[in-house]
Amino acid sequence: MYRAFFQLQHDPFSIAPDPRYLFMSEQHREALAHLLYGVAGGGGFVLLTGEIGAGKTTVCRCFLEQIPRRSNVAYIFNPKQTVEELLKSVCDEFRIPYRHDGPGVPTVKDFVDALNEFLLRTHAVGQNNVLIIDEAQNLSLDVLEQLRLLTNLETNERKLLQIILIGQPELRSMLAQPKMEQLAQRIIARFHLKALSRADTLRYIDHRLTVAGLSAELPFSRSALKRVHAISRGVPRRINLLCDRALLGAYALRKARVDRGVVDKAAREVFVTTVAAVVPPSPQKRVALVGIGVLASALLVGAIALALDPGLRQRALGNGNTVNLAPEPTPTLQRSASQSNAPAAGSAAPVELTAADLATTPLPGHRDEPSAWRALATLWKLPTANGDPCGAGPGQSIQCFKTTTTLTLIRQLDRPGFLTLYDEADRPVYVLLAGLSDHGAHLRLGEASWTVTVASLARLWRGEFATFWRPPPGYAGTPVEAGAGAAADWLATRLAPLTGIPAAGRPMRDSDLKAMIVAFQTAQGLKADGLAGPMTLMQVNRASGIEEPRLTSDR
Repeated sequence: MYRAFFQLQHDPFSIAPDPRYLFMSEQHREALAHLLYGVAGGGGFVLLTGEIGAGKTTVCRCFLEQIPRRSNVAYIFNPKQTVEELLKSVCDEFRIPYRHDGPGVPTVKDFVDALNEFLLRTHAVGQNNVLIIDEAQNLSLDVLEQLRLLTNLETNERKLLQIILIGQPELRSMLAQPKMEQLAQRIIARFHLKALSRADTLRYIDHRLTVAGLSAELPFSRSALKRVHAISRGVPRRINLLCDRALLGAYALRKARVDRGVVDKAAREVFVTTVAAVVPPSPQKRVALVGIGVLASALLVGAIALALDPGLRQRALGNGNTVNLAPEPTPTLQRSASQSNAPAAGSAAPVELTAADLATTPLPGHRDEPSAWRALATLWKLPTANGDPCGAGPGQSIQCFKTTTTLTLIRQLDRPGFLTLYDEADRPVYVLLAGLSDHGAHLRLGEASWTVTVASLARLWRGEFATFWRPPPGYAGTPVEAGAGAAADWLATRLAPLTGIPAAGRPMRDSDLKAMIVAFQTAQGLKADGLAGPMTLMQVNRASGIEEPRLTSDR
């Protein structure tokens, strides 16, 4: 209705997941890269999660446009099905005929047999098979277990079915349960889409209007754009709904630009909730209300505390210190940490770690990444010249390494590092991982330490891991291959006794070194691509006995 008024060719804020309108923020590019990497990663599971309306399905549609050639795709939109119903849907999507001998309806075996035959046949002619399940948080645990069993069909090089799970944040909690450990270990890539920042919200609106054909000035005032971000909280779908109704309101009022008042009115019409909840008070009113609320709460808590403990006032006056009259929080994590100043990993029963624990003091982690690197450098007994261990690393033959991975692979790497967790406000907290076992993860902050359950840790972790490693002599920052000088000679010498393939007696050829790398990667459970990058070289260091810190485990 308003397109001609604002000189647009298309509707700019449709909530349909049209890939043309995909705004590629930095995190959306990372999400797409994870999906593409997962398809090329040899099979298994890829996990994409995000808040409602964050753009997961739109990213997936864009992924489908870039999926490698010779790929068969099955897309399940409604996964709230039984095991038999989902298997039937998968067969139907792949156009796989199935048969049932005897009376009754087709069974799980009928579907699985037909699917396995299809996977083997298509693999033989060089085709990949990708199963995408949207709204995967609706999958039952029985169905998830059946999906895991589907990935058991594999060759020496790769699994024959790649499964992409797309869902809301609760999907991560489901997969963090102990009974889902086997499936979680098969996730080769994961990413969590967060809401847009205020700057990205502005760019998002501008991008969609430009795609829709806008050639004039942006029809939103600066204050209106700020209001859109505040009300939508940076969630793309909420931005679309709000901007669409705001443009319609401006059109009805014959206004060439959307102002703050139009946005507020649109919010009241679009979002089914109270006006106060959708349109927050002005900053001045908000400060006043917060101040009054805090003061009232403090007075109430103080009165209660004095009533329950008459000696509190005397102790406060006697020691000269300021006393916080609010009751101390007692999260499970802090109670565990207080049992001992620095317990050994596994010495106490692991406790649950929550997002609220990450906001407590003392923190079980660091609020900024440089301090996490410095703490890790201390554990590695590295100097931290100028406060930058990564800057000091190359001179000490040590390099920093960051990746997105799984706890299973971290166990294999067997080296301390730090994980990036997220608290209740979605702020990063960097925790030092000093030990890992089947029962718990050992976290450290200075001399204090915590042992937490692996399941609770996984709920707060999106796969981000960082550590140090020792590259081989002459390492140039690219995968080592034959002819790479000292790095290739070092690698061949290290791999020869580990793989049983001789490295001496003749000039090293590309195929010789690649065969050694593939043999070693296969034995170590790594992606057998014949490329000796940091992950492979770390495992070579470990297997050949190079001295590096190791993760502690239960004793």
